[in-house]
Amino acid sequence: MRQDASDAKVAFGLKLRDLRRDAGLSGREFAQATGLHNTKISRIEHGRQNPSEDDIRAWCIACGVARRIDELVAIHREVEQMWVEHRRELRKGQRHIQARGEALYARTGLLRVYEAIVVPGILQTADYVRAILTINASVHGLPLGEVDSAVDARLARQHLLTMGNGRNNYSFVIEAGVLGYWFGGLEVMREQLDFLVAATRLPNVALGIIPPGPRTMWGGECFYIFDDLMVRSEMWTGAFRATQPEEVEFFSQVFGRLRDQAVYGDEARDLITAAKQQLQTAENF
Repeated sequence: MRQDASDAKVAFGLKLRDLRRDAGLSGREFAQATGLHNTKISRIEHGRQNPSEDDIRAWCIACGVARRIDELVAIHREVEQMWVEHRRELRKGQRHIQARGEALYARTGLLRVYEAIVVPGILQTADYVRAILTINASVHGLPLGEVDSAVDARLARQHLLTMGNGRNNYSFVIEAGVLGYWFGGLEVMREQLDFLVAATRLPNVALGIIPPGPRTMWGGECFYIFDDLMVRSEMWTGAFRATQPEEVEFFSQVFGRLRDQAVYGDEARDLITAAKQQLQTAENF
């Protein structure tokens, strides 16, 4: 996905270069028309530097295609958000990151989620969230004193799931292995598994679990699809975000294949019960 973002930046630079060439402007002539330095023009056209939105406006005007300003600014914003560095975002603090998502969750009619390592965020109990965010703080060197406020910020959106207001619906697919990763200790995990059982009975929630066994689709990095408008996927050092219809459609197709391998209802609850029994065995050992 980092390469996808890099490729998109190069492709955007080539698009701007083609506009300049179609206008019949040399690099020197273009620099005079826009006030941009020759070196900056070259770096933008080769995808080595991001243009500002003012640069794009000046570029379009100089090329005689001012009508394309809005289109190209929108594409540029899409390219910029494709890869967001975690380190840059985390400087604002974990609470900021958790709180900023509340409005997005509130306006999303259908949230589709695939997770292979952890319970999806909006399904996490308070102590489970605390365990996850404590690990995140340790990995990224963030203040542990901010964890509790970040926990509160994440939990603030959970009522959208539990209250069943008819506007917010959820389709989750998780790997069975998620049930066996014990974050926060046995008691924390027991409470988390109980919450998952309760979630399987919520009218606005479809919780599927992919059991061990034959596969027709491999697992991979987690991703969240917000309606048909945006897809987000987080990794160790960054987050991929896209709103282009073809990107969202690709992840929608992947989600459908993963969903087809999952079990629901009683079968899903049986897997959760088996995971709880493993907790009991570990506790008695």
